[in-house]
Amino acid sequence: MIARHTELDRTDCEIVRILQANGRISNKRLAERLELAPSTTLERVKRLVAKGVIRGFHAEIDPGVLGVGLQAMIGVRLQDHSSAAVKAFREHALAQGEVLSLLHVSGATDFLIHVAVRDAEHLREVAMGTLVNRPEVAHLDTSVIFEHRTSWELPCFLDLQ
Repeated sequence: MIARHTELDRTDCEIVRILQANGRISNKRLAERLELAPSTTLERVKRLVAKGVIRGFHAEIDPGVLGVGLQAMIGVRLQDHSSAAVKAFREHALAQGEVLSLLHVSGATDFLIHVAVRDAEHLREVAMGTLVNRPEVAHLDTSVIFEHRTSWELPCFLDLQ
């Protein structure tokens, strides 16, 4: 079960903020920054993990080191918007190793798919061989990503007055 914002307090928001900026911070240092006992801090972090507020801890990897030479966004418009067609396409797309993220969106495009590939030929294989041949797909629109930056820090929009 995922915690809802009403279950979080200011200290929880500060823990989340600090961990988003540095997921490798020691519990001792985190406790110092919060001005709490290390045991209290550890219990709070464990509670945030158990409630699904903190979903995991990740390492950011240089894509080039892994052979990723190109990233792209592929916009997909479906022919059929039935639940079965949407589900089938979503499951197929997420099963592809090149897919970094999938967004089901509103508007003329039904899905935006962020992919990481070796090169332009690999991108063509993914777009033309893996995606466009699906019976659910009506149209693809592919955009090469020239620069990619991600902020892992989500704001905490709690009414904590």
